Amino acid sequence: MTAIDQIKETITSNDVVLFMKGTKEMPQCGFSSRVAGGLNFMGVTYKDVNVLADQDIRQAIKDYSDWPTIPQLYVKGEFVGGCDIVTEMTLSGELDQLLEDKEVAFNKDAAEQIRAANA
Repeated sequence: MTAIDQIKETITSNDVVLFMKGTKEMPQCGFSSRVAGGLNFMGVTYKDVNVLADQDIRQAIKDYSDWPTIPQLYVKGEFVGGCDIVTEMTLSGELDQLLEDKEVAFNKDAAEQIRAANA
């Protein structure tokens, strides 16, 4: 199985996937930590893929999404974005809407707390 095949398999078999440096329990870069921290705080169930553990995946995910940076968030097979986009969407409420539209469970109160803390 190629790295691209592995990526497709992971994205299609999990509702939410975060390709990141490190793991959701122990992120290895600030940007990955920021996205994972937000998802964790909001109670989103997601699959984390540590790109540092597999150089083929690390390169292939950039090719797959045509996006140059890690982390990368996918919801129901759809590429959402990297750290800046996900942060912006969280603060604007767009991420809540996307999760609701895609029927992904999350804690709305926690999302409101993130916005209040960043207002």
